[in-house]
Amino acid sequence: MLYWIWVLIVGAIIGVVAGFVTGRGGSMGMIANILAGLIGSSLGQALFGQWGPQMAGMAIVPSILGAIILVLLASFILGIFNRRTE
Repeated sequence: MLYWIWVLIVGAIIGVVAGFVTGRGGSMGMIANILAGLIGSSLGQALFGQWGPQMAGMAIVPSILGAIILVLLASFILGIFNRRTE
């Protein structure tokens, strides 16, 4: 149980860092930060491997890179949909 709480906390921190780096995370809520961190972590580790320091089973540097890619991709797609509806 404690492991999963730790995973959620680290995922949220990774999501917040990715939002801060991209400048697009200000409007994201806590749930979106956790999802961006967890999904971005999986994406980053699949693309870049598991190198560098690890916390809660997540390699921090590839996880942050994956979360940055995910946040940029999601904001790009949402931007396209928002332009079409205006």
